[in-house]
Amino acid sequence: MRAVIQRVTRASCKVDGNVTGEIDLGFVVLLGIEDADTEEDLQWLAQKITALRVFSDDNGMMNKALADVNGSILLISQFTLFAQTKKGNRPSFIRAARPEKAISLYEQMTRMLDSITGKKTATGIFGADMKIDLVNDGPVTIIMNTKDRDNH
Repeated sequence: MRAVIQRVTRASCKVDGNVTGEIDLGFVVLLGIEDADTEEDLQWLAQKITALRVFSDDNGMMNKALADVNGSILLISQFTLFAQTKKGNRPSFIRAARPEKAISLYEQMTRMLDSITGKKTATGIFGADMKIDLVNDGPVTIIMNTKDRDNH
């Protein structure tokens, strides 16, 4: 699983001109799911995202987590995070999970984030052509890959 986490002051997702999800202060999380991903990957990533201390404290230091600033999450599925670009100019997405698996894990991630944060996670629509509007604050952008975690 790969996630691109952007600290934002506001963000929204539109599909066919209709807003499907919007937040004020918080994170936009672009989530890519691959065939090898498991529920363990999902749990690890959800915990890491919600515990990230990238919001400013009173001294301007990045010491506060999402809960400390009453932040929200806009979760967007993005299979293109698994683009392979080594050969040629047209990306291959062969490592991205098929929709049957990816939809289930995406929905589980939404529920897990809801549970951890105690807030409803805003979302896009899986597989739709989405238009994301956001103000990246900082900018702060963090990339996580569950395959990079230390299993010890």
